[in-house]
Amino acid sequence: MITVTDLSLSFAGTKLFDHVNLKFLPGNCYGIIGANGAGKSTFLKILSGELESTTGEVSIAKNVRMSVLKQDHYAYDAFNVLDTVIQGNPRLYQIIQEKEALYAKEDFSEADGILVSELEGEFSELDGWDAETEAAKLLQGLGLDVDILYASMESLSGKEKVKVLLAQALFGKPEIILLDEPTNSLDIRSITWLEDFLLDYEGTVIVVSHDRHFLNTVCTHTVDIDYTSIRLYTGNYDFWYESSMLIQRIMRDQNRKREDKIKELETFVARFSANKSKSKQATSRKKLLDKLAIDELPASSRRYPYVGFQMDREPGKEILSVEDLSQAVDGVKVFDKLSFRLNKGDKVAFVGEHDIANTALFRILVEEAKAQEGDFRWGVSTSFSYFPADNTEYFEGSDLNILQWLGQYAEDQMESYLRGFLGRMLFSGDDVFKPVRVLSGGERVRCMLARMMMRGSNVLILDQPTNHLDLESITALNNGLADFKGIVLFASHDHQFIQTIANRIIELKPDGVADRKTTYDEYLTLAD
Repeated sequence: MITVTDLSLSFAGTKLFDHVNLKFLPGNCYGIIGANGAGKSTFLKILSGELESTTGEVSIAKNVRMSVLKQDHYAYDAFNVLDTVIQGNPRLYQIIQEKEALYAKEDFSEADGILVSELEGEFSELDGWDAETEAAKLLQGLGLDVDILYASMESLSGKEKVKVLLAQALFGKPEIILLDEPTNSLDIRSITWLEDFLLDYEGTVIVVSHDRHFLNTVCTHTVDIDYTSIRLYTGNYDFWYESSMLIQRIMRDQNRKREDKIKELETFVARFSANKSKSKQATSRKKLLDKLAIDELPASSRRYPYVGFQMDREPGKEILSVEDLSQAVDGVKVFDKLSFRLNKGDKVAFVGEHDIANTALFRILVEEAKAQEGDFRWGVSTSFSYFPADNTEYFEGSDLNILQWLGQYAEDQMESYLRGFLGRMLFSGDDVFKPVRVLSGGERVRCMLARMMMRGSNVLILDQPTNHLDLESITALNNGLADFKGIVLFASHDHQFIQTIANRIIELKPDGVADRKTTYDEYLTLAD
């Protein structure tokens, strides 16, 4: 158990959060949410002891081991993979080193023998004989080959290092696990394996993630960092989001009778309690929701952008025809003889292991690059807007402010017109005069979305649009694309984003293509 008592943190005289009192209990998974910059990762660092709070304390029971997902991908380059994973249990790794040093001594004494005997006993208690087997299982679950065990960390790719460090955090049955963005760089199968691992885990998990599907699957509680306060709520992210929206709507409608409000809230809680899941934690989650008091529902003050796309005209019958397209990047073929046709109402998710293939295709379709072979043809009534994976060229080196930047793409130069789109993206007041060259990644994305909304296109092409966005912006974009009446082509690693938007899945492969008119979950089931 972790107990947080009267915790506060200030930076340069500004309070990040204040008077925080929480308890994190075994058997539960806590998802930490909050806007970018709210202090989610900072809060994890305080819990782990990496950072000191301004006031208050974090208490952890004695003999409880906490494991933390490391963020420095180069910290273990001097070790091999197996040693790196085992270092997830520092005491076990220390015993192994001490044993090896003693056994290597030429003048092995009686005292050394006694010490080795004691070390061997502790080694056995810590399941040291099964350490290599456990490490191998963790790595295989995360999609790495067991042959990698004795490879040097320095020789691994960035994505491979991420998986090894995650295996390190899960190794050795720690009582507490802290995970900061654990699904980054993981493919869908690795994420599913991690979800199953955490659902069966009996200790305490505290996780920061922008992956809503992951949060919804594993979390029993939501920890909301909102305007200097940190509050704990029962339920996963979707429950938190929908209940907070419901509470805000009811609070705005003061004429409703109290009895009607309570009845609506009780119906809402009952609906979530009835949800079924494959996990052990589903049962405990249902029990938590069943006894949830209405006044424990969240009333968040979080601000959500508004994302809404309107078409200036309906597309005709002919949307897009692609015939035998082939493309190589840096001499490696990323797709070959690709052919497909788009139909009215299509919302197509392009998935696969190699993001570069999707980017290459999108750049061809918007005529930023030429295909090596094949052809494509847009219908005469189509108009498209493109959201690139890398938006650097739109902002770097520019001396424009946000208002001037958006004005470059507008036929109507009225300030009120431009401010209308920027206001939807949470740029208000003097915010619009901020130079675009100093914008954060999330602010740049919101500028690009304002540009797309303004154009009135009937085809939207988006390459990894959720990168750099907080959960509020991801949710708003998700809702906007789901409601859009035109055509959508997009690539994303966000499971829920794909599942709730796409009605067609295309997987690009170097040797072919899989094209199915189905939801993402159904596609994954068929692929297995």
